[in-house]
Amino acid sequence: MNILIIGGTRFLGRHLVDSALARGHQLTLFNRGKSNRTLFPTLETIIGNRKHDLGQLTSRSFDAVIDTCGYFPRNVRLAAQTLKDVVKSYVFISSISAYADVSQIGITEDSPLASMPDETVEEINGETYGPLKVLCEKAVQAEFTDRALIIRPGLIVGPYDPTDRFTYWPVRVARGGDVLAPEAPNVPVQIIDGRDLAEFTIKLIEQKAAGTYNVTGPDYELTFGAMLETCKQVSDSDAVFHWASVEFLEQNKVAAWSDMPVWVPNTPENAGFSKVDISKAIAAGLTFRPLANTVRDSIEWAKTRSAEYAWQAGLTAERESELVKLMRET
Repeated sequence: MNILIIGGTRFLGRHLVDSALARGHQLTLFNRGKSNRTLFPTLETIIGNRKHDLGQLTSRSFDAVIDTCGYFPRNVRLAAQTLKDVVKSYVFISSISAYADVSQIGITEDSPLASMPDETVEEINGETYGPLKVLCEKAVQAEFTDRALIIRPGLIVGPYDPTDRFTYWPVRVARGGDVLAPEAPNVPVQIIDGRDLAEFTIKLIEQKAAGTYNVTGPDYELTFGAMLETCKQVSDSDAVFHWASVEFLEQNKVAAWSDMPVWVPNTPENAGFSKVDISKAIAAGLTFRPLANTVRDSIEWAKTRSAEYAWQAGLTAERESELVKLMRET
């Protein structure tokens, strides 16, 4: 198949490229050329800005386009309108954050979606990210109707993740010693390795699939404690976990998701956040590599970064040490 990828050189994008090439597809990349420009030197890469330059593609023909970096509906609508006559299927990478109510366990693809009062807002924050993704989905569906494929991933993890939202834990646990951990070992977790997400997305394109799919994992109930124990086993670490209460973390201004990556407090209003229904995707062929593989590969990839690298998530060693000491004193 002839596939166009908007993006294609960062994190999920590069995994999509690797998966598509491994499965024998022809690829064209469209991006600004600002990230990893020489990563795929043998691929046709068209340099341009999606706001102005997608017209370069209107004389071409593609079986599918994968939009990995659509955040604002205005831009996604323009892409969909520009490509609707030259692309058979529009694949939009959305988010589990698209759902309105994460207090419900077992959110399905048909669950109510998030919204916001002013749909002209173009500022991404914790309140607008999900609703903006919903509006992007609607922009694609308006142009492609039954040719639109919407992928709603959970937290994407693994090698090349620029956010460190998962990588922090394998690397921190491998370092050993006293590790501050959030809330309790039984807090549920859902994550998806970017390579598994990419493989599934390419499979759906091959199947000429349309519609919407929740794509997270694994296919069993993973807990925070099990995730950290896997990190410990993979790295043969001497880590000792100190589980800090929600109250302690709040009192000491330790934020969920950023200071404590992956973690969302296990409260009634968040009860369904890490218990999303993925049965539709599994039935369509979603598979998962062992968590140990994701942990191991994340550690190995992290080793390739500069010693001066500034982590994007997690606690500094000094701050963590202070907090563990404070826990022992209270």
